[in-house]
Amino acid sequence: MGTPFRSLLLALTTLMTVPVHDAAGAPENGAKPSIVLIFADDLGYGDVGCYGATKVKTPNIDRLAREGRRFLDAHSASAVCTPSRYALLTGEYAFRKNIWGPLSPEHPLWIAPNRLTLARLLKEQGYATACVGKWHLGFGTEKTDWNQPLKPGPLELGFDYYYGIPFVSSGPPFVYVENHRVVGWDPADPFVLRQKNDPRPPSPVQKFPEKNGTDRWAGASRAHQLYRDEELGTTLADKAVKWIKENKDQRFFLYFATPQIHHPFTPHPRFKGTSDCGIYGDFVHELDWMVGQVLDTLDALGLARNTLVLFTSDNGGMLNDGGKSAWKAGHRLNGDLLGFKFGAWEGGHRVPFIARWPGHIEPASTSSQLLCNVDMLATLATLVGHRLGRDDGVDSFNVLPALLGNPEAPLRDHLVMAPFRQTNLAIRAGRWIYIGARGSGGFGGNKGGPGALAFTGEVNSDITPEGKYRDDAPSEQLYDLEADLPQALNVVRQHPEVAAELKALLERIEKAERTRPE
Repeated sequence: MGTPFRSLLLALTTLMTVPVHDAAGAPENGAKPSIVLIFADDLGYGDVGCYGATKVKTPNIDRLAREGRRFLDAHSASAVCTPSRYALLTGEYAFRKNIWGPLSPEHPLWIAPNRLTLARLLKEQGYATACVGKWHLGFGTEKTDWNQPLKPGPLELGFDYYYGIPFVSSGPPFVYVENHRVVGWDPADPFVLRQKNDPRPPSPVQKFPEKNGTDRWAGASRAHQLYRDEELGTTLADKAVKWIKENKDQRFFLYFATPQIHHPFTPHPRFKGTSDCGIYGDFVHELDWMVGQVLDTLDALGLARNTLVLFTSDNGGMLNDGGKSAWKAGHRLNGDLLGFKFGAWEGGHRVPFIARWPGHIEPASTSSQLLCNVDMLATLATLVGHRLGRDDGVDSFNVLPALLGNPEAPLRDHLVMAPFRQTNLAIRAGRWIYIGARGSGGFGGNKGGPGALAFTGEVNSDITPEGKYRDDAPSEQLYDLEADLPQALNVVRQHPEVAAELKALLERIEKAERTRPE
């Protein structure tokens, strides 16, 4: 192994105790902006115009990039929704809590109420705080009872207000939750969880089959009827806009977690047929409109110049039925990246990330700094002048210098990304990414991983054109992303010393209590 790489690995092994740089602080004038964090669902690296999409039109997201900074090497800490959201709000890798996949509708709150979260951090700094949209982090301390107050929940983690959907838009119980209660809940018509082969009918708007006949909700007709799937985007956008208007006279933090573009694709009729890649693209158009509603509101209220807007996605695009139809129409969900949601290949976790703060972030700029959604806690803490405690945001790096300036040195020399399967945990260091097993560690069949290549025609040296592992495929993967961003060539056999050191580093990180510099 060459000397430069040995030096890099030596630096990485000391990250748990030694800072890698003198982090830039907040702006010299001490300005503390309002903050809007838009967290899209399943939006891939190639799903928006400013990242290369041609079959969809995203003028509002593109406007953010034109007026702010677009990041080319930004990632989610997990290629799966729930652990990605956990990392975003806590600054901790979800694999440390053995969180690898999406939680069920009855799972208790996955974040301890005493944890420092983005919301609690900013609330303690005097911000009004709200979460509007998809939660998917559980409620309560035991099995969720939808007939009881849903607490602890977002409000116990530092949000002053919550309105949204508790789970995913493709799963029960198909209701809105406001603060601690299901909207429209009637004690005379409570929720009933049907069992397999239960003769009781499902809820009135239950349109999508559940796995194994479980989780079918009956009762609560009024609450269910308030949920109209084609009005989901307009309803949540209205709530976000209304909350901003109500809090315009103080600093605020809005976490706008859109269900768009998670399947099922149910855009409002006004967006149907508006894209060149089917209903998948139409749903992207609805997402872009939702972003526009927020931006237009900030403009109308004179708040844009003093508001930091962050836009990103919880993971890469998913090759479901809608995604396949879009692909056939020429749309590349994740651009030129290999893989999809749930997997450790780049398409699973490299995502759009845009930051805009007029007067502080250079307009129409780009950055190749490596960063991750897990970094938002340390970054926003620095922005508002809060020093994190030792046990806060243990994997969160301050990347504020990359938002506000152009640092020459990397702010992160390594990053861990989690797929659905623990065996395929990936680590990035400089130009290299190491994956500890074959394949992506995500979906099987033709929805992701090797089988998807037979559908997409993408190339990987371990996999045949028919989507099968080659007989001589290595048991580990190593890619040089500077030379091979599409991950066509697994070079683990050519560079075994690099793979061995990265594997050892990953094992040390898994055992360590923290990676954030002190």
